[in-house]
Amino acid sequence: MLDRGMLLPVMEMFYSIQGEGFNTGKAAFFIRIGGCDVGCHWCDVKEAWDASLHPLTTVDEIVSQVLQYPAQSVVITGGEPLMYNLDILCRKLKDNQIRIFLETSGTYPLSGSFDWICLSPKSQQNPRKDMLQLADELKVIVYDEDDFRWAEQNVSLVKEKCLLYLQPEWSRYEKILPSIVDFILNNPRWMFSLQSHKFMNIP
Repeated sequence: MLDRGMLLPVMEMFYSIQGEGFNTGKAAFFIRIGGCDVGCHWCDVKEAWDASLHPLTTVDEIVSQVLQYPAQSVVITGGEPLMYNLDILCRKLKDNQIRIFLETSGTYPLSGSFDWICLSPKSQQNPRKDMLQLADELKVIVYDEDDFRWAEQNVSLVKEKCLLYLQPEWSRYEKILPSIVDFILNNPRWMFSLQSHKFMNIP
């Protein structure tokens, strides 16, 4: 059931406003799937890493929760959601005319069908080249100066129309902000992404 995507280890589900990237400001239902093997030291949801801590939830139950809210958009995030087969979940959401946004590190092959793919590559585990080509949005988290070089490494691997965002790692927001501003002013294809939901005190 798990390998077929009929059950998924769901850490949490909630209705909120997208706080970062291209879809900032849009109401959406969030599905956070447990399990991640990338291991970012600055990750703010480390509790999502161990999938065994989170209850296996049927796709039908997930969709039922989504339909209780008025937004027509769902964000599937993690953890790393592509560790699992998302075909059935996406098909059932699409059957209900729900738009689906994916947040992924790009380290696993794509399953499911999405209206928007936000790929946030991590230097400790390179994203797949085929996933970089599918990304609508490349969002690089900036922790220190090395991340600017990492960001530029990935630009040549995404499609021409892919949107490029730099986002400060939350705990170093004030320290790294001036460097991001300078980088974008000198490299104007890049844009700034901010975790605005944290300023608004919402999930």
